Amino acid sequence: MGFFSWHTQDTDRSIPNSYSTRKPFPVYLLDDKGNAYYEPNYEGYGDFGGKDYYVLMAEMNGLGDSEDPRNAGIDLAFQEDQTNVIFPNLVEEKDGWVFDPIGPDTCPDQGYFYSDY
Repeated sequence: MGFFSWHTQDTDRSIPNSYSTRKPFPVYLLDDKGNAYYEPNYEGYGDFGGKDYYVLMAEMNGLGDSEDPRNAGIDLAFQEDQTNVIFPNLVEEKDGWVFDPIGPDTCPDQGYFYSDY
């Protein structure tokens, strides 16, 4: 299994995981209803403050009651047609952040495989 990672939407920094050579920094996972999940030390598997990014995505898009909400969220995130799909947000500073339904960019380095070291 690989790592999942994204760039923060407010600072455009790659979110490194705790196994990386880069030092992790605190981030917030936000939903479209104003809920925030604080994660001080991301481990790389999609869990932010006890909330899974892809489960939250499934819930935000009405698929939270599916048999496997995590896989439903992953399918949503990677489907070709993103019309009307709402993504969770990932930011370093939640105060003043205006929710963006497009969501964060994925990190091509998976928060671990950085080539600058």
